[in-house]
Amino acid sequence: MIVVLFRSRLTGSAGEDYVATDAHLAERARAAPGFVDVKAYTAEDGERLTIVRWRDLETLRKWREDPEHRAAQATGRARWYEYYELEVAEVVRESHFAHSAAVEA
Repeated sequence: MIVVLFRSRLTGSAGEDYVATDAHLAERARAAPGFVDVKAYTAEDGERLTIVRWRDLETLRKWREDPEHRAAQATGRARWYEYYELEVAEVVRESHFAHSAAVEA
């Protein structure tokens, strides 16, 4: 499993075109082979964190090279992002826990 941590802050120029492009690319990513899931958070100070999980490096590479994704990256650097930081990590261990409904009853 590969995890992408994308921290960013938008500029004032990130308007409706950003929102539309973001929604379109999120839909394309969700349909891409190897996509696992995505969660996004915004801090009180406006910094955003998006966590995307991919099955493996190969499927992430294919997404990274997607022409529409590349075009959006260029526009992002030119207009939408004040800054961004990207980290890619390989998951070396996972652990899961969830209460069952029977335990709570």
